[in-house]
Amino acid sequence: MTVRQSIVFNGDLGSGKSTVSIEIAKRLGLRRVSVGDLYRQMAQERQMTALQLNLHAELDQAVDGYVDQLQRDIAASGESLVMDSRLAWHFFTDALKVHMITEPTEAARRVLARPSGPAESYTSLEEAKAKLRERSESERGRFIVRYGVDKARLRNYDLICDTTRANPEQVMAHIIDAYEGRLGADVLRDAPPLLLLDPRRVYPTEDVASLRGLWDSEFVGEVAEAGDEALEPLRIGYTGEYFFVVDGHRRLSAAIQNGFPMVPARLVAEVEEPVVGGMSAVDYFAAQVRPSIIHDWEAAHGIELPLPEHALLGGDAVLAGEPGPGA
Repeated sequence: MTVRQSIVFNGDLGSGKSTVSIEIAKRLGLRRVSVGDLYRQMAQERQMTALQLNLHAELDQAVDGYVDQLQRDIAASGESLVMDSRLAWHFFTDALKVHMITEPTEAARRVLARPSGPAESYTSLEEAKAKLRERSESERGRFIVRYGVDKARLRNYDLICDTTRANPEQVMAHIIDAYEGRLGADVLRDAPPLLLLDPRRVYPTEDVASLRGLWDSEFVGEVAEAGDEALEPLRIGYTGEYFFVVDGHRRLSAAIQNGFPMVPARLVAEVEEPVVGGMSAVDYFAAQVRPSIIHDWEAAHGIELPLPEHALLGGDAVLAGEPGPGA
């Protein structure tokens, strides 16, 4: 069993990084450092909101420079710790790099529900959602320009945790299992990241009617008994916004039927990386994920998936090699 030296957290605003990192640090007996707390303190001292400080930092490199040097010094010290930081994954090498994500509306609800302060305050759900997105995009653009790295790229990380429906205890248990080598060790060693996704947010790429054994009650029961960590990882593609199944519809269905908040997966292709036959993840998703496939999957599992833009605009596009209407 291999244990990483530190755990560094990055992720969506409202994904639960602070809650999870604080408790994990306590359980593992490690010191925790939060760059987010430091930025909020800097914003308050300058009488700015967190968003205003982000926008200011795009022009004033001294803001990031101070924090960057702090992270470099901590990383070089060799201390085992828990780091909550948007960019720690860039500075730390011997660490489990955890990226936490959540559905944007759920993230806004969480942020709106917590006590507001001078650096972070919102008056409505829509305002919170818009401002969180603006802050995230500001950071992303700044990091690309200043460091040449894209924080949205999943392959920067070892572990991706979707916390949309998972409670903090479930998230912490999975992260600690991964940190201590009990979960996804082969994926983490050979082809990170290991994805822990909300199965209700993953898009199908095949018609429900063509999927054999989808309603095999014995298999669903076996999955329920074994738990999500014992499930063979799905093979997943990612467009930069949506996750979709490349292989593993039956396992995904069983996870949904059992109410699992997270399901393990391997990342096959991301954005412009090829899925099959040289087709990128973005193009594969646009070709395969049609409204009828989404609607049938939703009806079969009692869930709702937002219609992607290509489906809203184009309807049921005909795939190459398929007969068109009336053929």
